[in-house]
Formats: sequence, structure tokens, C-alpha cells
Amino acid sequence: RAISGEAKVPFFNVSGSEFVEMFVGVGASRVRDLFAQAKQYAPCIVFIDEIDAVGRHRGAGIGGGNDEREQTLNQLLVEMDGFDANKGIIILAATNRPDVLDPALLRPGRFDRRVVVDLPDAKGREEILKVHASDKPFAADVKFGTIAKETAGFTGADLENLLNESALLAVRRGRTDITMDEVEEAIDKVIAGPQKKSRVISEDERRRIAYHESGHAVVGKALAAREEVHRISIVSRGMALGFTLQLPTEDRYMRTSEELLRDVAGLLGGSASEKLFLGSISTGPSNDLERATDVVHRMIRAYGMSEKLGPLTYGKTSDLVFLGKELSEERNYSEETAQTIDAEARRLVEEQYQRATEVLEMNRVVLENLVTVLLDKETLQGPELEEALKGVIDLTASIVHIQAPASQSGSPVSTQPAS
Repeated sequence: RAISGEAKVPFFNVSGSEFVEMFVGVGASRVRDLFAQAKQYAPCIVFIDEIDAVGRHRGAGIGGGNDEREQTLNQLLVEMDGFDANKGIIILAATNRPDVLDPALLRPGRFDRRVVVDLPDAKGREEILKVHASDKPFAADVKFGTIAKETAGFTGADLENLLNESALLAVRRGRTDITMDEVEEAIDKVIAGPQKKSRVISEDERRRIAYHESGHAVVGKALAAREEVHRISIVSRGMALGFTLQLPTEDRYMRTSEELLRDVAGLLGGSASEKLFLGSISTGPSNDLERATDVVHRMIRAYGMSEKLGPLTYGKTSDLVFLGKELSEERNYSEETAQTIDAEARRLVEEQYQRATEVLEMNRVVLENLVTVLLDKETLQGPELEEALKGVIDLTASIVHIQAPASQSGSPVSTQPAS
């Protein structure tokens, strides 16, 4: 839309799926018709949305190719850079799956320039918020710079949805303007889902949820140097019975091994808190355990962060992208190495579980007080949360072990604060 408005030349907008039909030859004919029409209006711009619908890798898959789609792609390749050049026609395309495109589409002379539309940074998010806020009344306490910092990882569509949700909340509450309270509620709704006000939770379960979320918050506060605990709630939202929101203090584009291990410890903080203070673990931490396991496996297999296994990657995805994940993943390591990977993953998770338990032991009084306040107010943020977490001991400089000592391979390694 932006290009069509700025170019001031004829603009042809088509979708990749419009070319594909069940009858062989129809798609190729439509490509010829499109470019014949574009030649009449040259100079002009042709934009093909979702190019992967017609430009997928030829010959991939178990059952051979698709004749109709391949003929359509062949015709598109010829029109873009065949024997007769199409002068004055600029061709643009968009896709969310550049990995499945046929290599012939990406060679010089065709789609030889790629523009990656990445997630916006903090400055970009602030500008996007101002665009979508131009037609809405906001109270004086709403600071778009603050909202931008709280919405790391949001896309432009997420930010638009966020302000629309905050406007709806303000209307339901009978307000004539949108305050920061509505915006904060909308952030929670976008991240975790709407409140389940009809869900009845017993006092025992509320207490367990409070200990679980307090464990996340205390471990996160003690270990996460570049992330701060922004909000903690035991209000049921979506599929979650409660949540703890940690936000980065700045935009991040890479993580160190120490930071990833701190993330794992933070994820395990809820489970460790339940075990330490209530004597048993519930089904609540299942998603935390899944995410922690995924992080350590990526550390070992993708990032080369295990000294025992060395700076190698284990497992790679085949170029045959239509076979499904199970069939397309190529295992390039032995069964013995697979057992070592499993042992390393178990060791790293157990170490960080022990680390989270020790952090909670050191901050037992703070956690108990936090649980009491949380059971009373249900949601904590801002000055109230800062006050509740004030006594947490900062352990961001604690020693992190990537490899266990040879004499105790596989056993948990205790972490102590650096002197």
C-alpha cells in the first residue's frame, strides 16, 4: 500500500493463490495475461502477495511435483527474466516462507533483492503506537515510550490490536478517555488472553498458584540482570492460571550462555517453589518444563554451548521442506552422541533447578511476604511490586557451570554467589 501510494505509477496487486487451479495450464495463462496487461501500462509495478503459493521448490516431496503449479512457476520465471526482457515492469513479492521458494526465483535478474521486515525495535514500536493512537483519546498518564518498552516482540498488528483493546476496555468502564490502566490490562489480554472471571478456583489452588508465580518472580528478580519483573498475577487468563511478566530493559538480538541458563532457572522457579514450600509439585509447571527443556536442547544442539560435546551442531533440517518435521530432520550423529545429549540436557536442567531452589531458600522471607500480598491483591505491578521484591538478594554475578566436573558428571552442581 505504501509503495503504491508513493510510486505514482500503475500498480497491479495479485495473490499467488490466484494463479493456481486444478486444471493444468490455467495458471500459466493467467501469468501471461497479467504481464501482457502490465506491458501496456509500463512503467508499472506488479506485486504478488504470498508468492510461496506458486513459487515453491520444484520436485520436492514424496509424490513428485505438481504439474499445474510447476508450469505456472515456469511461466513466471520466463516472464521475469526470459529471452524477451520486460522493460519498465518492477516486480515485488511478499512471503512469510522464504525457505520454501525455488532457487531459480531468487537468482540475480529475478528476485535478487530481499527486504526483511523484522519486528520493530523500541523506537519503531513507539512510532507505530503514535500512528494508531491518532484517532483515540488518551489520558495524560499514557506514555507511549513506556508502552513501547513493555511490548518487546510485538508486531505492528499486535500494537494496533493492543490500542483497540484498550479503547474497548475504556468504553466498557464508562470512560471518555483511555488511561494507563486500560493499556496495561490490554497488554495482559494480548499476551495471556482475557480474564476467566467465571472460573472458580479453590483457596488451596489459589495459594499454590501464588507460590508458583512468586517463585518465578523471586528467581527472576535475583538472577535476571537485563530483565525486570514487571507484573505478577494470579488472575486466570486464557489457559494460564496465573502469570509473571518479565520485560527486557533494552532490545536484545543475541543471548549469552549465562543468560540462557538464568532463563532456565527462572522457568524452573515456579516448580521449585511449589516443591520447597508446599512439599509437592502440581501439573501447573508443565509449560515451564517444556520451555526449559527446549532452551537447554537448543544450547547443546544448535548453539554449541556444551564443552562436553564441543562447538558443533547436532541434527539438521533437510531441504525437502514438504516432508514434515519428523521426515525432513536429518540425524547426523550417533546413538552414543544422542545419549550424551540427553545426559547433558538433564544435567543442565537439574543444575538450574538446584540453583532456583537455593535462590528461594536465601529469599524465603521475601517470598512468603510476596505470597501474602499476592493472595490479597491478586495482581502486583509498579511501586507495589517493587516494594514486595525489595529484599531479594541480587545474584546476577553468581557462578554459572556449563560443564560438570569430570568426577561428578551428571550430578547437580551447586552455584554460589561470586565473592
